[in-house]
Amino acid sequence: MNPDYNVEFFRKFMLVMNALDNRAARNHVNRMCLAADIPLIESGTAGYLGQVTVIKKGMTECYECQPKPTQKTFPGCTIRNTPSEPIHCIVWAKYLFNQLFGEEDADQEVSPDTADPEAAWNPEDTAARATASEKDGDIKRVSTKEWARSTGYNAVKLFNKLFKDDIMYLLTMDKLWKKRKAPTPLDWHQLKNSACPQEKSVGSGLKDQLVLGVWGLCQMFQRSVESLRSELQEKGEGAELVWDKDDPPAMDFVTAAANLRMHIFSMNTKSRFDVKSMAGNIIPAIATTNAVIAGLIVLEALKILSGELESCRTIFLNKCPNLRKKLLVPCILDPPSANCYVCASKPEVTVKLNVHKTTVLCLQDRILKERFGMVAPDVQIEDGKGTILISSEEGETETNNSKFLADFGIRNGSRLQVDDFLQDYTLLVNVLHTEELERDVEFEVVGEAPDKAPPPQPNKEEVNSITNGNKADSAQPSTSSKAPADDDDVMIVDSDEEEGASSSSAAAPTSGTKRRHSDAETGESSTKRLRMDSTDNDDDDIIALD
Repeated sequence: MNPDYNVEFFRKFMLVMNALDNRAARNHVNRMCLAADIPLIESGTAGYLGQVTVIKKGMTECYECQPKPTQKTFPGCTIRNTPSEPIHCIVWAKYLFNQLFGEEDADQEVSPDTADPEAAWNPEDTAARATASEKDGDIKRVSTKEWARSTGYNAVKLFNKLFKDDIMYLLTMDKLWKKRKAPTPLDWHQLKNSACPQEKSVGSGLKDQLVLGVWGLCQMFQRSVESLRSELQEKGEGAELVWDKDDPPAMDFVTAAANLRMHIFSMNTKSRFDVKSMAGNIIPAIATTNAVIAGLIVLEALKILSGELESCRTIFLNKCPNLRKKLLVPCILDPPSANCYVCASKPEVTVKLNVHKTTVLCLQDRILKERFGMVAPDVQIEDGKGTILISSEEGETETNNSKFLADFGIRNGSRLQVDDFLQDYTLLVNVLHTEELERDVEFEVVGEAPDKAPPPQPNKEEVNSITNGNKADSAQPSTSSKAPADDDDVMIVDSDEEEGASSSSAAAPTSGTKRRHSDAETGESSTKRLRMDSTDNDDDDIIALD
């Protein structure tokens, strides 16, 4: 998202291949390719599932045409080296719990990642630095659990290793911090000596909804480590604990460790309640899945470079073979969504919020940046005066941040012109004032239904498709239809066998095929449109991962 990589930069290329690890970056590249009118090959994997699709302005759906559930998976180098969001620290803390008290997993390492390509050192320096890293403040780099056991799970030593020595080691990877704010190590004894006896928690209400100060988090960390150590001892030699959000010591440990890491990386800390609600499952990366998807990306790229854009497909990698014994299933590309707030000719959205409670900073960070994926938005109120509410130029409108929208005359029916010059993207935001939002809901996008697929749109166009990347082994012509969502974990498939021959075919409607499956990027259950020939029901069962 560096301004150096602007639209003109993207126009230098014939196509772009995405191999990205987060939603914000995917959204951004999608918009840059639309602005530059360059074909984009988008892909994603989740465990054994994967997909590849092609995005072309005016011809296909863009990445943001279909609403997507919140992302739940994160790359290891981000978790270990450069967390930028609270969820990154929460995932790290859950990994840490398993490394210390549960089943050790090499894919859940919490120590600094020396293989991070962004932190790559000069080759001649690598060996020297690797040797120097064997010890960090008298702590030898061995298995995290092995080292913890050798200390008797001493909470203070654990604290100083995780939040001081490891952070100091991260600071030696100086390339990581050239364009990021560097982390600040914490030292237990310094914090203890400087702790104020009257240190208060922030917030009100239930105990779990309080945000503790740094020393309060240190004490919670110490108590939880001691409790978990006792649990391990009671279970006997070789015992392991399983993390459970409803187990108080386990939840306290993750809350304390995650918040301490948030503080180190200059993030606002969270309450125990917030941490508990954010802690989710992590989907592993499978090397073979990534290899298959990488190959499919190249096959689609060859079509584009050969001027055969119309023959490009969306291809899905299934976990198990379908009824025709195929793991790879191709589909024709969907046309752009008329209601997309990104690739429509005049993008426009309506946002329901309370103008008396929504601050300018909330509009900027929570709505425009987080929800609508902008990087550096400029906002002008359509009030006849051209009032500038938010400027991407540093220092111009920061004084507005704490003010409410109503303070600027924004009311029900007001319109905001939002521009992101980096993305060459303009969005018109219609404000719908309401005082009836649910508790803890800051805003709603009107008409948004993230858990539902669009209504059916019959398409009779016949195309040639490719199965398993081999033109000689092609599937039957297929078309696209979009069906409403079914309940989770329901699968209905077509069968060549007579009705009643299998439980699958017995449940299958003759008009279509659909199943819900996990999203290749988020792991959330997601619905995708069936592709089938209007004259031939002998088609593959199709899934899609939005």
